[in-house]
Amino acid sequence: MPDSEQVVHINGHSSLFSVALQEKQNSMTKKLPSDSVINLDHGDPKMFEPYWQKMGDKCTVVISGWQSLSYFSDITNLCWFLEPELVEEIRRLHHLVANAEIEGHYIVVGTGSTQLFQAALYALSSPDSAEPINVVSAVPYYSSYQAVTDFLRSGLYRWAGDAYKYKGDQPYIELVTSPNNPDGFIREAVINGSGGKLIHDLAYYWPHYTPITTPADHDLMLFTVSKCTGHAGSRIGWALVKDKEVAKKMTKFIELNTIGVSKDSQLRAAKILKAVSDSCRQDYDNFFDYGRGLMAKRWERLRSVIGRNGLFSLPEYPMEFCNFFGELTEAHPAFAWLKSEEEESKDTESFLRAHKILTRSGKHFGVDTTYLRISMLDREETFDLLLQRLSNMSSKGRENGA
Repeated sequence: MPDSEQVVHINGHSSLFSVALQEKQNSMTKKLPSDSVINLDHGDPKMFEPYWQKMGDKCTVVISGWQSLSYFSDITNLCWFLEPELVEEIRRLHHLVANAEIEGHYIVVGTGSTQLFQAALYALSSPDSAEPINVVSAVPYYSSYQAVTDFLRSGLYRWAGDAYKYKGDQPYIELVTSPNNPDGFIREAVINGSGGKLIHDLAYYWPHYTPITTPADHDLMLFTVSKCTGHAGSRIGWALVKDKEVAKKMTKFIELNTIGVSKDSQLRAAKILKAVSDSCRQDYDNFFDYGRGLMAKRWERLRSVIGRNGLFSLPEYPMEFCNFFGELTEAHPAFAWLKSEEEESKDTESFLRAHKILTRSGKHFGVDTTYLRISMLDREETFDLLLQRLSNMSSKGRENGA
């Protein structure tokens, strides 16, 4: 390669294989010290690293210094900063998985689904309204919804809490996360008001987390590579939007917010999504098959430990027919939603913190502190340490403050 040509290499390793390779990596990985603080408060998807390590250079993107200089990607596209390669791979993957209807929808790309959520709030609000539109979600709701909605103290929208308790006759925006974060259940809108607008957050509607029973076909749907493939660091998400004017307003928000979305990240995401789609056409290295196997094993081990220590309970998920795998399967969510089974309400988050396990309390999800959320997505050695510590707990130990 000429010395005058500046090149940036972006490798696919930063985020998701076969059991043999997993075992090999575990044997080579330095074990965490037994007294380490393990942070399972957030859903950092590092468990997918071995898969992408196995993929090697299949997901490497080479970008020359002269490439991607312009702000613009495709001026004929409603979302003018959306890279054509990413459009192609988003469409291809949704067609293969059949988890969302893509025909009749405009694609808007964002810096992760959080930016798209903000853009959707802006697009669905009316600047001519005398009052900010109410934003609600059914408990337990995703913990960041309230913080993001209220952060700018916008005059366009405001957080109004639990959708189950919403009695207002004013226009509203209901946020529907399905599968739900934190509890993993499939969700539908709970308010039947005529003035409502819906945002469906489908970040976890992929076959390694839940059975794909039907293609989602909503007015505004949000997806992200963070939870689909594990590449949270690339900060790429996309929205599927039926209404052209809503898609235009979302695009305008992102234009004013960040003047588009990184082309480098989009090209990397396109390469990653292509690798996932290609794997679905093979009898081996199927990404979703790998992911489901890993999640199922983790859930089996966690349920075994929880069943023995007598401190907590976990949700039970029904067996459903998954159209992608062509068989009955159950959900294996990205988070474990634990409930304390003690007679008196306890601060369960603080109890686990005393055991050097950082989690997220139910109070952040609109419920009480007997609940907490634990990420299932960290590295294997971290998950092993979590199970070890949970195994050492007991109801008697909790009473004694252990």
